[in-house]
Amino acid sequence: MRTVVLYQLLSLDGVAEEPGDWFADDGPEMFENLRTVIERQENVLLGRGTYDYWVDYWPTSDLEPFARFINGTDKHVFTAHPPSDAWPNTTFVTTSAVDHVAEIKQGDGGDIGIHGSISLAGSLLRAGLVDELRLVVAPTLAGRGRRLFDDDAPMHRLELGEVERTAAGSLFLTYRRSSDL
Repeated sequence: MRTVVLYQLLSLDGVAEEPGDWFADDGPEMFENLRTVIERQENVLLGRGTYDYWVDYWPTSDLEPFARFINGTDKHVFTAHPPSDAWPNTTFVTTSAVDHVAEIKQGDGGDIGIHGSISLAGSLLRAGLVDELRLVVAPTLAGRGRRLFDDDAPMHRLELGEVERTAAGSLFLTYRRSSDL
């Protein structure tokens, strides 16, 4: 069975929306952490909002290690209305995200990543389909914005894996679903 890995930048108060507004740690540790996460991923899950936000930037970006990865990786984009033009390596999924992800998890291959896509991440967390959370927590209070964990999130027991700290004070936290549940 494949592993679904959620990679998310968060402020200390849990905001996940628009990290460009409050996230300032771009040291070498950040890029190495991202490289570690993406080198195991063979598919990426995106909501339509993240897809629309990224499609004008990443295809022409040279910001590594993410540009080569996101442009070359198979992307599953969940949307009711697929656009007429597609970013290469993109499959638009108009059926249930929960059903689609449960199905592709059963196959062979590397990790399945979720990057951004707060609503999609929330629905997959609620369905118990996220196996690992790779959180980058900035030493910033964003104050407002959408949060990854909303009031509808069910209780999940997680096991802490790795913890690292950057020179600028950001934390890399790895949590895995507990075998207790």
